[in-house]
Amino acid sequence: MLARGGGFCYNRDKRNERGKSVPQEDMKQAPEQTTLCYLEKDGAYLMLHRNKRGESDMNNGLWMGVGGHFETGEDAEACMKREVWEETALTPTAYRKRGEILFESDRYPSEVMHLFVVTDWTGELGECDEGELAWIDKAQVPLLPAWEGDRYFLAELAQDTPYFTMKLTYCGSTLTKVEKNGTPIPLKK
Repeated sequence: MLARGGGFCYNRDKRNERGKSVPQEDMKQAPEQTTLCYLEKDGAYLMLHRNKRGESDMNNGLWMGVGGHFETGEDAEACMKREVWEETALTPTAYRKRGEILFESDRYPSEVMHLFVVTDWTGELGECDEGELAWIDKAQVPLLPAWEGDRYFLAELAQDTPYFTMKLTYCGSTLTKVEKNGTPIPLKK
């Protein structure tokens, strides 16, 4: 059972040696390394509507770029290229790493998402076994059902912000804190 208090999410099922609830921040494990990639063409991003894996998928029903978890021995670039190919059948040839996003949650494992934008590729778009792929006008992307924090880094992409870091903290599925380059930024309503 989770509760909010003092700016942290608490898990009442986790107790310290005195029987007190332990803040989620005290139960951290090393974050998983992942990639998130937006393919860009003619003012649109290639978006993935995660609708094929069912309710057990933490991203079920949400829209996002393509990407996934590092495999053994991969770095961010190798993971991004493999994930783009696996999910789209396209091979990136021109791309830029735009930032790193730390996703922290009381419900899901922490992740460091290495954020890329791809502007050129080879191949023909295929089907994805995780959901539907669609080209969506960049101005419409922040309006799609997605993790609340996505609109913060999408705004940085839209402003062509140089390389940045961002920390997104969630309690349940509610965004509770955003930091950019180590500085807290106000939550958007």
